[in-house]
Amino acid sequence: MSKESRMLAGILLVVIPTVMYGGLTLLTLILRNAPGFYDNPLRHDLWRAGHAHAGVYLILSLVMLRYVDEAMLSPFWKWLARSGAPIAAILIPAAFFLSVIPPTITHPNALINLAYVGALFLGAAVLSLGIGLIRAARHQS
Repeated sequence: MSKESRMLAGILLVVIPTVMYGGLTLLTLILRNAPGFYDNPLRHDLWRAGHAHAGVYLILSLVMLRYVDEAMLSPFWKWLARSGAPIAAILIPAAFFLSVIPPTITHPNALINLAYVGALFLGAAVLSLGIGLIRAARHQS
């Protein structure tokens, strides 16, 4: 594993407890029947989705790091394959959380568009890694 991949893996592992804390926060809101959370289905659903997406994309990031250094990619595409999923793990949950901050909100604000940017990073990262791994496999044959 390259130094860059090892460093990013360490950072991601250090960040995972923040997602755990987010889960604890959501559990507290649920158990206390917090106003502005349970009585606002939009906010409730987007906050739950934000928490879930953060955790899943961080784990996906760690899995992808095990393969990046084996892929046949240029330095830019390796960077994208290495960092696209962690960027998505920030942008997509941020879109879900920040677009419904006011407790009485009925529609997400413009920050929901961060989810589309995050999805582009995630898609580009997964595609580039997949293509790089296929190229590496063909090169070995």
